[in-house]
Amino acid sequence: MQKRELLYEGKAKKLYKTDNDSLLIAEFKDDLTAFNALKKGKEEGKGALNAKISAKLFKLLEENGIKTHLVEVLDDTHHLVKNLKIIQIEVVVRNIAAGSLSRRLGIKEGKVLPFSLVEFYYKNDELQDPLINDEHALLLDLVEHEDELEELKRLGREINVVLKSFFAKRGLKLVDFKLEFGKDEDGNIYLADEISPDSCRFWDMQSGEKLDKDRFREGLGGVKVAYEEVLKRISEDIK
Repeated sequence: MQKRELLYEGKAKKLYKTDNDSLLIAEFKDDLTAFNALKKGKEEGKGALNAKISAKLFKLLEENGIKTHLVEVLDDTHHLVKNLKIIQIEVVVRNIAAGSLSRRLGIKEGKVLPFSLVEFYYKNDELQDPLINDEHALLLDLVEHEDELEELKRLGREINVVLKSFFAKRGLKLVDFKLEFGKDEDGNIYLADEISPDSCRFWDMQSGEKLDKDRFREGLGGVKVAYEEVLKRISEDIK
């Protein structure tokens, strides 16, 4: 499958057309961004690490009944994916208070939430991806009907159950994570984008060390080493 013209470039990936209209090639970039791209950087090899991590996690979810856009891993930084119409909602699932939740509501970072919280954010860079509720999503025509919002929540919680258990067995706390979804021509919803340390918060269960993009956000350094550690752990064969 050959790359054609560039269709879209985001903060972490480029999407290229192919000779098949139903398929795209996703290229994972080494770029790092934070705070809606107000802070920018680059980490050589990060794109390849995220591509490998995301592929493993998407395959895990496929094995557990979650439909994803991943068709084939082409090489270290390229995936062949389904061409979907992306729903302009970021679905954030939270298990432990951190980041914007702590800042907005004054909940101390590290507090385990009494239930997994699912939040919606409007995927709009100009507006800095604001938090929205169900009614906002309907007013903005981000979905066709309310049932789709319920489906996004259901999928977020189902994915959380699979990933939380998977990471716990590997000594990682899944603090929170961001998901994006898209629809095919028949209206079927698929998990899209990626699942990686760019889009998740991972804390080591013993030390509490952060093994995700917060190392870049907070200027902690060691970004590549942290991502390599995540890849190492999820590659372990644990029975």
